[in-house]
Amino acid sequence: MDILVTIIIAIVAIAAGVLLGFVLRKNFGEKQLDSARESAGRIVADAEKQAETLRKEALLEAKDEVFRLRADAETEAKERRKEITSLESRLLQREESIERRAESLDKREHQLSSQTGQVEARAKDLEDAIAEEKARLETLAGMTADEAKQVLLKRVEDDVKHDAAIMIREVEAQAREEADKKARNIVGIAIQRVAADHTAESTVSVVHIPSDDMKGRIIGREGRNIRAFEQMTGINLIIDDTPEAVILSSFDPVRREIGRITLESLLADGRIHPARIEEMFGKAEKIVEQQIHEAGEQAVFETQVHGVHAELVRTLGRLRFRTSYGQNVLKHSLEVSYLAGVMAAELGVDVKLAKRAGLLHDLGKAIDHEVEGPHALIGAELAKRLGEHKEIVHCIEAHHGDVEPSTVEAVLVQAADAISASRPGARRETIESYIKRLEKLEELAGAHKGVEKVYAMQAGREIRVMVKPDAISDTDSVVLARDIAKEIEDQMEYPGQIKVMVIRESRAIDYAK
Repeated sequence: MDILVTIIIAIVAIAAGVLLGFVLRKNFGEKQLDSARESAGRIVADAEKQAETLRKEALLEAKDEVFRLRADAETEAKERRKEITSLESRLLQREESIERRAESLDKREHQLSSQTGQVEARAKDLEDAIAEEKARLETLAGMTADEAKQVLLKRVEDDVKHDAAIMIREVEAQAREEADKKARNIVGIAIQRVAADHTAESTVSVVHIPSDDMKGRIIGREGRNIRAFEQMTGINLIIDDTPEAVILSSFDPVRREIGRITLESLLADGRIHPARIEEMFGKAEKIVEQQIHEAGEQAVFETQVHGVHAELVRTLGRLRFRTSYGQNVLKHSLEVSYLAGVMAAELGVDVKLAKRAGLLHDLGKAIDHEVEGPHALIGAELAKRLGEHKEIVHCIEAHHGDVEPSTVEAVLVQAADAISASRPGARRETIESYIKRLEKLEELAGAHKGVEKVYAMQAGREIRVMVKPDAISDTDSVVLARDIAKEIEDQMEYPGQIKVMVIRESRAIDYAK
């Protein structure tokens, strides 16, 4: 019970304390609020006084600024008025000057009009005098002005032709001298650095036999052996009165080589009959195929041409048994590759490309008896089909002029081919083709007007054209030599260079092509 009373007393005491504190705090707050109101009133009064002071000061400053701006404006207006007055004065002066100039121009115009009339009168008098003089000159000359003009133009044309011919001759002589010097240097270096074998072969193979009695065994009973041999090998076996020799003839050099090896093997063995012929033919085929493979690989190795398709290597090997005018085509291809490479190095162009194109340029000759068309185009098509670069293909197709060469390497291959074919001892030609070539050269040169005689000399490498002195002048001789050389270049095929020399009286004009 005491505890309860104690608690109640404590609660009442706390409530009384809280009430007393609230009352005291309220009185204190009211006092602070009154003090704050008085302070705010004082601050507002001070602010109003300061604002009034600032307003007055601003008004004074604004008045001062207005007065200053007004003074500046009046000063500027005075200066502008001065400038305007000055401009008006200058304009008046210019106007007076223009009026004076206009008066002067009017006077000059009047003078010019007067002078123009005088000039026109004089021009008319001059035209009349010229017409009179022209009529008198026509009467004295016996020709009209148009006729005289034509005569003059003809003389000028003749003079120009004469000067042009002299200029052409001088320029061509200089260019030819420089080109020949450079070309001889490059070709000389190429030939000096290339040592190639001279190989002369024919389109037939001769097989020596121990005795003429062996011919009967080769023929066999009722010709069965020779028939079996020819049917098996696909070549013609010619047995005539030639002592101790038989001849194998075929357009296919590989077949001819297989037939030669087959016949030699049969002669060494002594047993000749159809079954033995078939056996020896199979062995010969393997031997020749191995020789073709080795020859192609050796050619690629010697020229250091890499990445050649296996079929192209085999085709190169077939060229070992192919000849052109007695020159072995594989040896010729190797020589062309070396020459083209050396010349490319001297000229600073692609040596590898030139050597590769030189080696492959005569591929078509290995299959030209199987495919119709020029061997250059046949070889180019084969190379293209087997993945060779288009520049190599172009060199192959352009080396005989079937296609116009468009790269330096193509021209080098063309030149190397001509060098290899035209050097002494490299090739031989039949007497019939030799005579026909000489006759064709003389016919082309002799067909020109004013030509008296033509002589083909030095195996057709030089043509001397004798002209009539009264029909061909010195300048015309230059043009004639050029025309003949151009016709030979367009209409004939020839190795190397042909020199055209036009002889008039004791003078000679030459143009080599």
